[in-house]
Amino acid sequence: MKTFLLSFLLLLASSFGARAQTAVPLGVWADDTGESHIEIYRCGDMLCGRLVWLKEAADTSNGRPKADVHNPDPDKRTQPLQNMPVLQGLRYNASSDRWEDGQIYDPSNGHTYSCYVSLVNKDKLEVKGYIGFPIVGRSHYWARVR
Repeated sequence: MKTFLLSFLLLLASSFGARAQTAVPLGVWADDTGESHIEIYRCGDMLCGRLVWLKEAADTSNGRPKADVHNPDPDKRTQPLQNMPVLQGLRYNASSDRWEDGQIYDPSNGHTYSCYVSLVNKDKLEVKGYIGFPIVGRSHYWARVR
């Protein structure tokens, strides 16, 4: 009986590991404004993300690619938004079933926030940016791009 119970517990534990591996939000996601697409990819054992599409990719005043004009570092204000990293350092937390302890950069204001991401379902992702504590933050819901 002990052998059966131990085998059952090992099988149960391995099924949780498989679930965690399938809950990885890799791919391209449209933000909830429809203004940009973000590709989430692996960077080591973490997840990162970069802007891969902008609805308005060019500056209307000069026709050049839109730049990161609000960056707090003046040397980076000419850097193009296209392909710019905006998510970094997200680590999977099995107990909360989400990717946490990361940072998200908002190029519309040049601020960087703490963040976590969590799959709502296979095609919907909750992205929460916050300062200090998640309860103080704001959630956005991104849709998977097919």
